[in-house]
Amino acid sequence: MKFFPRGPAALCVFFLLALGSCSEKDEEFVTEPLSDYMLTTPGKYIIYRLDSTVTSAFGVNLEIHSYQVKHEVDAEITDNLGNKSYRVFRSIRNADGSGDWQPNGTYMVTDYGKQIEVAEDNLRFLKLQGPLREGIEWKGNSQLPDNPYSTLGFNIAVVDYMKNWEYYYAAFEPVIDVNGQTYNDVYTVEQEDFVDNWPVTAGVAGVNIRAYEQYAKNIGLVHRSHTILEYDPNSSGSTATFNGFAVDMWMIDHN
Repeated sequence: MKFFPRGPAALCVFFLLALGSCSEKDEEFVTEPLSDYMLTTPGKYIIYRLDSTVTSAFGVNLEIHSYQVKHEVDAEITDNLGNKSYRVFRSIRNADGSGDWQPNGTYMVTDYGKQIEVAEDNLRFLKLQGPLREGIEWKGNSQLPDNPYSTLGFNIAVVDYMKNWEYYYAAFEPVIDVNGQTYNDVYTVEQEDFVDNWPVTAGVAGVNIRAYEQYAKNIGLVHRSHTILEYDPNSSGSTATFNGFAVDMWMIDHN
């Protein structure tokens, strides 16, 4: 016969089990603030080397243009919903560091606590998602419109599904090397990886979509690779053409 405690003994067992259950429910995985991995302090800047791949005249070839680009936090502000935001100025100069910095646009970084959004050219991207943990997934492009780069002069068929990209933290690296620069405490955010017939074989359609970003603690974005290119072997009669763009940028200096 099994023994079931009654009276005071039963109450003790009940409360012990209840306390154990509550402690399990209240346990929460705590990670670092997302802001530790984003450039959000007024006066702080990062300078990147940027290689931009564009199509030549009529899209017959691809060519690379190189620059230095500075991202500098101008001020902390609030958006129309009262959320903490940061205005970031972007400027550009020659790849060898010569010449004066020239204005190259502005974007906004908004810290929602469990998400960080970057808004640029009326396009909104959820760059980081809490908690910071390997394997966490989110739809970073869910706020994008169809054909999001059309306003920038690109009509790229393969980006129609960008809003469905699944971002995720691929890995946390205590130390990484990017083009000779060493960084500590880095999260890699994978965004998309789809390649078909690339490098291209003449006469066969090709697609190259590769996007990921790397963020270092107490610095921000240290490396970005964003490629959206397609190859049409029969776009205008007998002439094959490329369409799209690619950006590869990595940090070379910061304050």
